[in-house]
Amino acid sequence: MTTEDVRKLESAIDTNDLARVKTLMTRDPALHGAPLGYGEDGPLTWVAECRVPWETPSAARLAMAEWMIAHGSDVHQGGDGPLMRAALNGYRIPMMELLVSHGADVNAMWHGHFPILFAPCESLDAEALKWLLDHGADPNRRDPRQSAAGYSFPGTALDYLIASYVRSPERLSACIEVLLGAGGETKYDLPGVLPVLRGQTGRLAELIDAGAALVSRRYPELDCGMSGGRQLTLRGGTLLHVAAEYGNSEAAALLLDRGADVNARATFDEAGVGGQTALFHAVTQYDDGGLAVAELLIERGADLTIRTKLPGDYERPGEIVECTPLEYALLFGGSSDRPTVALLTSL
Repeated sequence: MTTEDVRKLESAIDTNDLARVKTLMTRDPALHGAPLGYGEDGPLTWVAECRVPWETPSAARLAMAEWMIAHGSDVHQGGDGPLMRAALNGYRIPMMELLVSHGADVNAMWHGHFPILFAPCESLDAEALKWLLDHGADPNRRDPRQSAAGYSFPGTALDYLIASYVRSPERLSACIEVLLGAGGETKYDLPGVLPVLRGQTGRLAELIDAGAALVSRRYPELDCGMSGGRQLTLRGGTLLHVAAEYGNSEAAALLLDRGADVNARATFDEAGVGGQTALFHAVTQYDDGGLAVAELLIERGADLTIRTKLPGDYERPGEIVECTPLEYALLFGGSSDRPTVALLTSL
């Protein structure tokens, strides 16, 4: 197996050239284990992902996967890597069906630790998530690394879903409903938190009516909320922080109407890190996902001058930055010329 042959095989897959794939892999069967695809799990993983071209699995792509499995590609390569990558998107369900029909395991652990069900949780794809659950995936299968020293990975699929970095209130709510309907459990089932994440403002209002102190409660248990490339979580924040982090402007408005302090600060840790207001979460979302909430918070009196020490870049563990909301937005969430930054600089 030469580097040139691997390159040719990848090109043949990307152009859906089944005849060329057959020729290359028949001439050199070692290519079935070539370092292609996510995690270099193999050509079948790259075929199953349907990333190039980015489209619903075509008849040619499905035939390619079928032929490769029949002639030496391992459907379980990398710990069911092909199924894990196919499961990221609902439009790839035909590929998922093919893989499972050949023995792919919906309860496999990719690379020994990542349950297949976590893939659509990461991409917030309710359709693929439901398909896996309908085909026997365990909603409460856990990442075994959570109990290893130095790791704090969320345990269940619902934990992983909530702790993931993609932001879309509608898609998050749809995935939560699918998992709860399948018996999914989560450590984040705390007073008021799931109603905010599920977009259940009526239920949230009922809880506040039953105990007004809910709007000022702090949540030290919320180790979720990293997004926009930053390490900041919701630990020690309020429900307003949660609404701001997940882009739920209706919940944010309800909380403010019911007495939430727009400038309530999260708790500080023993090193003096923390103390952010909800605005810090809203202005550091990719693709201006928090713009509507940021506008609401500013309209309701959010203080733009608050300066505090917060966790820095996700790629630089332990980094601490001292910043205002604008300075934090310039560091995280995307380009410096996006509308969220323009909003902050205009005030």
